[in-house]
Parts: sequence; structure tokens; C-alpha cells
Amino acid sequence: MTKLSAGTLLYRGSLPALELLLVHPGGPFWAKKDLGAWSIPKGEYATDEDPLTVARREFAEELGSPPPQGEFVDLGELKQPSRKIITVFALRGDFEPATLQSNRFELEWPPRSGRLQSFPEVDRAQWFALAEARRKIQPGQEPFIDRLLEQLAGRPH
Repeated sequence: MTKLSAGTLLYRGSLPALELLLVHPGGPFWAKKDLGAWSIPKGEYATDEDPLTVARREFAEELGSPPPQGEFVDLGELKQPSRKIITVFALRGDFEPATLQSNRFELEWPPRSGRLQSFPEVDRAQWFALAEARRKIQPGQEPFIDRLLEQLAGRPH
């Protein structure tokens, strides 16, 4: 069964100084990874759930506060290399990365140690200019940046 995920790509400013909010996955597997490791805040959902509702929920769970008020713009879906299908909504707004309070998950760490440790789902959030966001974001999610730029080119802001 294909996994589904939905998220919110928060942006602020305007071209050419547009900034995107990305999150860095928490836990030991991602601890030393940077380029190509950052993500749009997102999470999995069941087929009977509404993707926009999930995108709002996951933003709140991963960042510790609800998304800002505003108009969500559907950027569509993309199949990832993992076969997961991600649906993303863009939202103009602001978030202070210092206020990050992510939910947590438990993992046996070190492997086969029998010890469960708790890790934040997201260990950092940061605003990036477009060029840097393209370098930081997981490659399968980069087309969402292009889709956002296409939406902004066709809309007055």
C-alpha cells in the first residue's frame, strides 16, 4: 500500500528575496546529514483523511504551533523515490525557529542495545533563501519549490 504524506511549505518575503521554512529531521540517522536532508514539514495520513487537514496538523506537531492564518495554495502531489506520495500546500506567513517544539518518537538506540531513546521528530527549523533551500531540501521535494514559484508568478502579492 502506498504511503501518503501531506505538508505545508511556509514562505515569506517576495522575489527575489523569497525565503522558505524547512525542517531538519531529528534522530540519529539524520544527525550528521545536512545538504539534501531538510524537508517540508509533513506527515503521513490515511486515505480517508483530508490532505489539507493533515498538513495543518503536521505543521503543529512538528513545529509546536499551528500554521499562521492565511490562504493555503495547493501545490499538488509528487511521488518520492521511496514511492511515498506527498501532497504540499504553500502558505505565506512567518514562524520563529527558536520557538520550535517538535513532537517526539522512540527508537531502539544504539541498534540491538535493548534501550529505547526519545528523539524529536524535527530537531531544527530554519528559513532559507531560494538557492540555499534547493541545496538543503530532500531532492524528491525540490519540485515543490518550482511549483511555488510558478504560483507566485501568476498571482499578485
